[in-house]
Amino acid sequence: MGKKRIISQSEEELLKEKDKLESALSKEVKIKSLSKTKEGRIYIFSSYNNTILTLTDLDGKVLSWASAGRLGFKGAKKATPFAASKVAETITQASKKIGIDKVDILVKGIGSGRESAVRSLVTRGLNIMSIKDITPIPHNGCRPPKVRRV
Repeated sequence: MGKKRIISQSEEELLKEKDKLESALSKEVKIKSLSKTKEGRIYIFSSYNNTILTLTDLDGKVLSWASAGRLGFKGAKKATPFAASKVAETITQASKKIGIDKVDILVKGIGSGRESAVRSLVTRGLNIMSIKDITPIPHNGCRPPKVRRV
C-alpha cells in the first residue's frame, strides 16, 4: 500500500485560496441582487409518491426547490396534501427572501398534493398571475401490438 502522505499547504497558499472563494461568492451575491426580478415561476410536480415545487425566474433558471422528501416526510406520507402544503410554505419563504412577488404557477402530474399546494401558495401572500396545467395527455397513444397468432 505504501506510506500515506499528507499534503500540507503554507499559510500564504491558504490565504490566497480563501480570497478566491470569497471573491467568487461576493460576485455571485452581487449578480443575484442585481437580477432581483420581481417575477418568477413555480412548477408543481405532484406524483402518487411525492410533491416537488421548483421556483425559477422567467428564463427558467432554478432559484430554489423543495420536496416532501427533502422536508423529512417518508413513505406514503410524502404524497399527502399536508406534505404538499408544507412544501409550498418552504417555497414561499424562499421566494420572499429572493424578492419575488409575482408568480406564474405551472402544475404537472396527478397526485393528491396538487390542489393543496396551490391553495397554500395563495394563502401565503404571493401575487399569482396565472395557474396553468401542463400535465402531458396522450392523444390516442402508441400503436397497439399485432393480434397474437397461435
